[in-house]
Amino acid sequence: MSSAKAPSPEQPAIWSRIRLGDRCDIPIMHRLIQQSIASHLLDDHFSPNECSLSALFPSSPLPPFRSYTVLILELSPSPIVSNESESDFRPLVKRIALQSVVEDPEAAAFASPRGAALVVAGFVLCFPNYSTFMGRPGLYVEDIFVREVWRRRGLGRMMLTLVVREAAKMGCGKVEWSVLDRNDNASSFYEGMGAAMFPQWRIFRLTGEELSKYAGEEEDRDGQL
Repeated sequence: MSSAKAPSPEQPAIWSRIRLGDRCDIPIMHRLIQQSIASHLLDDHFSPNECSLSALFPSSPLPPFRSYTVLILELSPSPIVSNESESDFRPLVKRIALQSVVEDPEAAAFASPRGAALVVAGFVLCFPNYSTFMGRPGLYVEDIFVREVWRRRGLGRMMLTLVVREAAKMGCGKVEWSVLDRNDNASSFYEGMGAAMFPQWRIFRLTGEELSKYAGEEEDRDGQL
């Protein structure tokens, strides 16, 4: 008489949703940006506040990916019923298998404004640019961030892949972003996605007082390109 095998316990999982951000997400975005800057050891450079972030959500927004676009990553321990009404962007909902149950000590602090026991785990901010070399528009990813407790589970790849897919659908010539030179893990991750690093290009930036002193200048008196 053969004995039946005991059923194996179901593999733990979470459900994820990537949706368009809106003004209701500003307080949580502010906290996510704080964590992002701290993780890069750039605390001294943190200056945004909730009021300044409202510029990302104008009262008459353009369609997604045609201007500032914020995507919010939400997680739930149970299936997500997505009844989002955005006509220009359909939220991406997926089941994510886990090796073990994840305890999120910050779940209450990052509870989604959409309710339903959803927790915000990350975000991505991108906007359009244009390549004169290619003669085609592109997308620039200004920031992509996943809270530490939820990293290494494919969530960052999922968000970036969504942006790249939208860029390809729009006929963009490129998607680009910046990585700190000391962030070897991120560089390896992006190279694994097929992205190429261009060491011959350097980023120049005017900020703070060096930028402010140009206010009111009517013409360039010191030099020209």
